[in-house]
Parts: sequence; structure tokens; C-alpha cells
Amino acid sequence: MQSGVLRVLRATAASWWRHRELRRTGQTALAQRLERQTVLRDLGYLKQAASLPNAHVICGEGGTFLHLGWTTVSTFAPIERFPLAALAVARGTPFIDIRSVTDVTAFANLPCVARDGSVDPDPCGPGRSVSLTTYIDMVEALGAKIANDPRPRQST
Repeated sequence: MQSGVLRVLRATAASWWRHRELRRTGQTALAQRLERQTVLRDLGYLKQAASLPNAHVICGEGGTFLHLGWTTVSTFAPIERFPLAALAVARGTPFIDIRSVTDVTAFANLPCVARDGSVDPDPCGPGRSVSLTTYIDMVEALGAKIANDPRPRQST
């Protein structure tokens, strides 16, 4: 693991209000233990983001979400203020920026990305899901911007 990644995760954990309050009240050992647990948890999320086929980060007006199959890590902040998601994207996780999508109804009616990498044979109706690449095709048609695109390049 790169030392820069650990440095960011440690600084983020130390900046949490709960950990700062523990330090302020003299409970430094407890704050350090909780920060260590937080860093280890976040490292696990980064490893999942790198290894899961449908892992992706999506950012919209409602916040930023790091989708990891059956786990989602989120915040109401944009990706610029969510270091874990920014690290995942910097390490190659696909990033879908939907802040420029104007047709909210069409976006809301899109199917979900399959959590476990499988694809529904009938991607219509409630609970439908599609592969990440199919989902990216759909949101890109609505105006989303894609970084770390996992789709194979097509030559013309």
C-alpha cells in the first residue's frame, strides 16, 4: 500500500469530530485505537473497490457513493470532500459523475447495477439490474461524465 494512501486515510480518521473530542478529553489511546480501526476498514473498502467487477463511485447533487457490491459507503458531500471515494477513483475505480444530468426522471428510472456481477435475464420491472458497462452506457446517454471507463475501447 502506498504511504500517501495511508497518510490520507490517517488524516481523515483523525479529523473526525468524535476522535478529536476523545483526544480533547484526554482519551488519546481510545482515539488512536478507533482511528486505526477506521483506517483498516477503509483499506478494506479500497481493496474491494479494486477487486469487485461492478464496484464504482457515483457523484451527484445528493452526494457521493462508493458502491461495493452489497456494501455502499456514502456521504452528502461531493467527491472533492470524500477522500475515500477520491482515493478509489485515483486507484482506477470507475467514476460516474451525474451532476450534469438534467433529466432526473429518466435517471431515476434506470435499472440498478448488479451487486454481485450477475445480470438479470429480464432487465425490466422492479428490482431489475444490469452490468456496470450497460449502466454506464445508459447514464452517459443522459449526459453523465465517466472516468476510469471499464468498457472496452472500440476502434472505428
